[in-house]
Order: sequence, then C-alpha cells, then structure tokens
Amino acid sequence: MTLLQSILLGALQGLTEFLPVSSSGHLKIVQAIFGLEDLPLLFDVFLHLSTLLAVFIFFRKEICEFFAVLFRWIGKKPEPQNRISENGLCATDEAGRRSIIAVLITTVITGVLGIVTSKLIPDLPFAFVFIGFFVTSAFLIISAILSKKQKETEYTGITIKQSILVGIFQGIGTLPGVSRSGSTIAGALFGGVNRSLAGVYSFIVSIPAILGAFVLEAKDLGEVTSNVGVLPLVVGCLASFAVGYFALAVLMKIIKKGKLEWFAAYLIPAGILGLIFLA
Repeated sequence: MTLLQSILLGALQGLTEFLPVSSSGHLKIVQAIFGLEDLPLLFDVFLHLSTLLAVFIFFRKEICEFFAVLFRWIGKKPEPQNRISENGLCATDEAGRRSIIAVLITTVITGVLGIVTSKLIPDLPFAFVFIGFFVTSAFLIISAILSKKQKETEYTGITIKQSILVGIFQGIGTLPGVSRSGSTIAGALFGGVNRSLAGVYSFIVSIPAILGAFVLEAKDLGEVTSNVGVLPLVVGCLASFAVGYFALAVLMKIIKKGKLEWFAAYLIPAGILGLIFLA
C-alpha cells in the first residue's frame, strides 16, 4: 500500500464513519478499485480507532459526566446540589444511571449480532454493499420523518426498550453498506429518543462497539504491519482522525436541523450506479 492510498482510505473512513453513508461499504468499494481486497480486517479497525479518538475529544464533556455519575453511583454519593449539566443523557444522576444501563444493554445486543454478522460478511456478494445503501436510505428517510413529528420533552434517561432497539439497529449497521451511525440514530429516533440526544447516544455507544472489534481482531496485528507497513498505517490513522473530527462536527449540526434525508439523496443514486457498474 502506498502513502497516497493510505491517506485516501483514512480520509474516506473519517468522512464516512460519522456521516450516515456507511464507512465499511465505501472502504470496500475503494479497496476493490485499487485492488486492495486482501488488506487485513484489523487495518479497517485501526482506522475506526482513529475516528474513535475524534469521538472522545468531541464528546469529552459528556463522557466525563458519564464517569462522574458512575463514580457517584458506585460510591453511593449524593448528586451535587444546583448541578448544571449540558449533557442531556445525564441531565440528572437518575437519568445518567439509566443511560449507563442503556449503554450496557445496547453494547451486549450489538456484540451478539456482530458475532453473527461477522460470520456472514465473508460470504456476502459485493453487490450487498449497494443493497446496504438502500437499507440505510430507508432508515434515514423514515427517521427524518419521525424526528420532524417529535416534540422535545423533559429527558429522564434512555429506557430499556430504546436501548434494545438501538442495539438491534447498531448490529444491523455492522453489515457492509449499512451505516452504523445512520442505523443507531434511526433506531434511537424510532424508539422516541429526542432528536438532539439521538446523535449523542449513537456515538457514545460506538465506543464499546469499536473497542470490542479491535480486541477481537488484535491477534492480526503482525499481519497489518507486514501487509500494510507501519508508516502507511500511521498516516492513514492521522487522516482518519482529522477528517473524522470535522465530519462529526458537521453531522451533529445536521442532526439538530433534522436533515438526515439529505444523505439518502446521495446513497440511492450511488446504490443504483454501483449495482449497474461495479456489482
């Protein structure tokens, strides 16, 4: 792999990991074009880890507040008086505790479905990527319609029902061509989560999902450095982080405006053209 190819793949991963257009699907397309289909899966996971760093930095206040609620919960300490929180998921300690439980439930369900899909993915035809584009488009259009009908209500934490739904949708998002961010945001909106919080929750639950994928694929670390090279790997990760942070900032603004259907306008033609010329 050349440095230019690693930069392109890294930038593509950063852009498509957060924008709801499927990073795995776009990486497969570009890898096929460049003849890089034999790249180890762990290379993709490293790029995901780079975008995960962007999530940590972008949502650092929300993550810190999650841990603050968790430590008070474990230590059985009272909630500070007159506490002001900018994190809707932890608007109160009670809401925060519910959100923590929700993250665990979502993660377990995603993990189970991820194990199932990991066994299916190697046997899926390349055309499935473009079918996944249509699935993502349907999620985005329906969720956009639902979000416009929602009324902002006082938030008391993610419910068990909502966490299960998001877990299922995030599990579906592990399939090629199906966007993880688009699926989880759609799942949250389907469950009735406020639009302003659906995006935050989607990226919070991506943290354990990406870390879990890295742990499962870490055994292939030597294969990555030998097939890809250390320098291309580092450069690709830097590109993935930089572009990913920018894409995340843009997407959060789009979510607040309720304009997720914009991405369907790209995915549907891309899926049609892909089936015609690349499948």
